[in-house]
Parts: sequence; C-alpha cells; structure tokens
Amino acid sequence: MLKVPSLGEMDRGMAARIYLCTSPTDMRKGFDTLAALVKEFLAQDPLSGHLFLFVGRGKDRVKILYWDVDGFALWYKRLEEGTFRLPRVTGDDAGVELKASELAMLLEGIDLKSIKRCKRFSPGPGLTTAKA
Repeated sequence: MLKVPSLGEMDRGMAARIYLCTSPTDMRKGFDTLAALVKEFLAQDPLSGHLFLFVGRGKDRVKILYWDVDGFALWYKRLEEGTFRLPRVTGDDAGVELKASELAMLLEGIDLKSIKRCKRFSPGPGLTTAKA
C-alpha cells in the first residue's frame, strides 16, 4: 500500500523549530552577526538547534543559520530568477514561526500569502477512523 506523508506528518517529523526574521537582512552578514540578530530581534537562543531564516532586501536570497553539533552552519540560496514569497506578517513582529511544510513551500516558490487551508473532518477524542 502506498503511504504518502501528510503535511501534518512532515511538520511533526521535524524536531527543530523554524523562525523567519521578518525584516530584510544584509546578506553579507556572517555566522556571528546573524547569531546576534537571532538573540536581539528574534529573542531566541542561536545555540538551540532551531533554524533561523533571513531574507535579503530583494527577496531573492535566503540564509538559514543553525547550530550543528559542534558549531554554526549556514545554508545559503540565491535565486537566478524570481523572488521568495514570504508569509503575511501581522503587527510589528520581528519574526514569525514557520512549519516544516511552509519552509518547503517557500523554498519551492509557493506563495505563502495565498495559501488557504480548508476545514477538514477531525475525529474527536475516543473516535477512530476506519482503515480499509
């Protein structure tokens, strides 16, 4: 039987949390400066193992900073065409938390502002779904 993972399974499968810095970031910044931004603007611990995303002013570059076992690691992507479509941000939040599925969609070029989740049936406590 073919088992296709759901978005929820993708999201639950990732232990690290994902934070997106909502203000444009100078992409010349390196490990230490980005780690300082994590502390200052996102109020998070850069050594936590979580992923911290930073997007350039032109929205065509993204850096992901995270603490690997023995040091910082930096993932960097520059688009040759187009821009990253960021989620809507309400208020003056310095950062927003993303799900793993949202990060995958962002990196694949899906516009997170136009994503709309439809209401689905969810069995209540004590109820189970039948399996075929």
